[in-house]
Amino acid sequence: MKTWFKQYEKLQNETEKDALARKICAALTVHAKIEEEIFYPALRKSIDDDELLDEAEVEHASAKQLIAEILSMSPQDHLFDAKVKVLGEYVMHHVQEEEQEMFPEARKSEVDLDALGVKLSKRKAELMKKAA
Repeated sequence: MKTWFKQYEKLQNETEKDALARKICAALTVHAKIEEEIFYPALRKSIDDDELLDEAEVEHASAKQLIAEILSMSPQDHLFDAKVKVLGEYVMHHVQEEEQEMFPEARKSEVDLDALGVKLSKRKAELMKKAA
């Protein structure tokens, strides 16, 4: 994801910008959906940190709002580039929190992370097939 956002910043061609922005939005939509459907509910049952999971849900809501705005626009529109950039910043912040706070909590929990990973991968594949 980080690579895609860096690529976007370098693009000048509006058609390429539009295609990459849509690719980013589709991937993030799928990612958010599998986390909300599978990962977060599993953690809520196993870790004692509702605040961390609540923050993640609010971050997802903000990202989904930006995604909806980006998808309703085109690169010629005022603020299109700014919205893509801010979405990237949101995502990088969210990933950092997951890596530094949520994943360590998950590893300490009694959640079967291997089984959870299989469920996440299967659901992601289903959603990506629909998005294609």
